[in-house]
Amino acid sequence: MTRTYPEMTTDEDSVLPASTFGGLDAEDAMAILGRSLADAVRAAPEPPSRAVVRFGCASIEVEWPVGVRVTEGVAVVARPEVTDPAEDLVAVAAPVVGTFYRCPEPGARPFVEVGDEIEVGTQVGIVEAMKLMNPILAEEAGVVAEIVAGDAESVEYGQPLLLLRPRTEG
Repeated sequence: MTRTYPEMTTDEDSVLPASTFGGLDAEDAMAILGRSLADAVRAAPEPPSRAVVRFGCASIEVEWPVGVRVTEGVAVVARPEVTDPAEDLVAVAAPVVGTFYRCPEPGARPFVEVGDEIEVGTQVGIVEAMKLMNPILAEEAGVVAEIVAGDAESVEYGQPLLLLRPRTEG
């Protein structure tokens, strides 16, 4: 049996009503949500950093990296300057895709600041992924030379969060 459904699109000003999926089985509803997500991704100039599809009350969430903004219906990508770490600096990288936080909670002091001397195992941040808070621990001792990722910024797996100047034995 083949079912046909009217084309459905979503944007910031419209949300699919829950009744849209009332008579559909889970497989058909997920197919509609999946097509809508694919359409949103295809229309963007850059791939998203995160995409979510939900079935209960229907939802499609697409998040683009920091620097992508929409102006009058056209996506504009602002390319951030890429920091090329000096050979003597070591990157502390994101272990997962998620949101990087410099502080343990809003309004608190950051875990580390530029110039702080840290030891192996010092917590330098948090990456939230799927509602799990993943502590970011330094794997080397040294001095924080640069904080590359901004607070509450979406980060990719392996993306540098901060740069350390390793402690030299001497």
